[in-house]
Amino acid sequence: MAPLLPTIHDPADLRRLPREQLRQLADEVRACVLDNVSRTGGHLSSNLGTVELTVALHYVFDTPEDRIVWDVGHQTYPHKILTGRRERMPTLRQQGGISGFPQRTESAYDTFGTAHSSTSISAALGMALAAHQKGETRHAIAVIGDGAMTAGMAFEALNNAGVYDDARLLVILNDNDMSISPPVGALNRYLAQLMSGQFYAAAKEVGKSVLKAAPPLFQLAKRLEEQAKGMVVPATLFEKFGFNYIGPIDGHDLDSLIPTLENLKQLKGPQFLHVVTRKGQGYKLAEADPVAYHGPGKFDPSIGLVKPAAAPKKTFTQVFGQWLCDMAAKDGRLVGITPAMREGSGLVEFEQKFPDRYYDVGIAEQHAVTFAAGLACEGLKPVVAIYSTFLQRAYDQLIHDVAIQNLPVVFALDRAGLVGADGATHAGAYDIPFLRCVPNMAVACPADEAECRQLLSTAFAQNHPVAVRYPRGAGVGTVPALSLDALPYGKGEVRRQGHRIAILAFGTLLYPALEAGQALDATVVNMRWAKPLDEALLREVAEGHEALVTIEEGAIMGGAGSAVLEALQAAGIQRSVLQLGLPDRFIEHGDPARLLAGLGLDAAGIRSAIEARFGSA
Repeated sequence: MAPLLPTIHDPADLRRLPREQLRQLADEVRACVLDNVSRTGGHLSSNLGTVELTVALHYVFDTPEDRIVWDVGHQTYPHKILTGRRERMPTLRQQGGISGFPQRTESAYDTFGTAHSSTSISAALGMALAAHQKGETRHAIAVIGDGAMTAGMAFEALNNAGVYDDARLLVILNDNDMSISPPVGALNRYLAQLMSGQFYAAAKEVGKSVLKAAPPLFQLAKRLEEQAKGMVVPATLFEKFGFNYIGPIDGHDLDSLIPTLENLKQLKGPQFLHVVTRKGQGYKLAEADPVAYHGPGKFDPSIGLVKPAAAPKKTFTQVFGQWLCDMAAKDGRLVGITPAMREGSGLVEFEQKFPDRYYDVGIAEQHAVTFAAGLACEGLKPVVAIYSTFLQRAYDQLIHDVAIQNLPVVFALDRAGLVGADGATHAGAYDIPFLRCVPNMAVACPADEAECRQLLSTAFAQNHPVAVRYPRGAGVGTVPALSLDALPYGKGEVRRQGHRIAILAFGTLLYPALEAGQALDATVVNMRWAKPLDEALLREVAEGHEALVTIEEGAIMGGAGSAVLEALQAAGIQRSVLQLGLPDRFIEHGDPARLLAGLGLDAAGIRSAIEARFGSA
């Protein structure tokens, strides 16, 4: 049997295939995903689960004229393979290569850039109503996962969308958190096709118009319809939002997907299709453990993931997870909160040891922060484990519900700075600027693993909100002490005494700063806190040096360097200051060390920038 995938250069080629060949094509796409992710690393389980759905969508709809918006976007590798990027898959998530998420600049088929959760319905509704405004008949399809439906934004969009009867909007719920249940079979396939067909829709409308003349009969018929559908599917909730609900159907059965999508394509108004898929479908190891294969590194598909030997260095996430368990054992007021990032934020052991004090609120960052505020009001000490980039989604709650009330919530900000292969959408570049301007907030920037544990203890001891920011992966490998000793609040330290130039380092860039400082015979200061600044130390250092250099793995604009300039101005001290950090542009995916070097934030780059500005020693 001749391979089909090499002949598919875009969805138009796919649509020319006989339907009976689509099963073979899906198998080839799945093999392509597995082969490439095993070589580059990336999201695997979710992509193996969306192969048939992707094939069916591009087969039925006229993409890119019809718009598909993929929620989160970590399940779009089959989509990329079928939309002209198959040959570039070996560059996936590599510097200069294609992104692991949809990007409008990468392809016309990527209709909306995504990587955070629960945005698809809002975006697709905007596209559907824009088409209506312009008199165009294109469709807009939002593909959203069951986890993303836990976010309030998804329901805000559903609530809004249900009132637009003329919108050609299809929401597809990709339900992949359960095995395919008995109702998802031949009978349910038939019911789904029947309920999505023109005859059913027309009969339903005629029935409504006849029965409305006799209101009691209309209400009785409506209740009977809801109850009858409810015996097979959870239709009522989404129909209350104004959607025509279809499903659930088997998301791996092309003979069910394609006719149902073809019927839905003919209907006007908001449509909701519930498909059930399996994470890791077609690769037994991923099916058995979809969490482990959610975002693996490189591996041999014939063997699977091999448990690595004990890592020589603990990651910052592991340091946080151990601290959380140790502090919880000491202080019964501690509670841990995560917005659906138990593994990523290092809370697995905490959940096992303290299940009654562990709260996974789902993909609902806004709720997570206000929920923490409520706990704090009652005397508990919440620790919100959240990625820096995800806290952006709860900024109003951080200000309005936590900071104004000055509540003692600790924010453990993982993935601060550049994050590598996930790129700009996940880079924690903005937390220092957006946190330090908020009254009552404090921001700690540990330089290494040992200091991270100590500063978490410092943060927990405060009676106001404190954020501790730390990067993805490991640092220089300092071994944290077993104690829960804290460091002095708001105080830095001189790590190297030099002359003429003083380098003020915030966070893990302290170590390349020390290397550059050694070469330049410069003083190097570990500032530790972006807010409050150690102003006494700053004045002392400024008065003893000709010029200052600030360095941070965060946005220069409004960042820790800006805080230094503000403090110097307030103290009436005039010094030349060179600010080093992330520039005013989005940094794309790639190896973090190479990205930092390219930005001049390695030891060589720091030294070069200082010499270019102030001359050599």
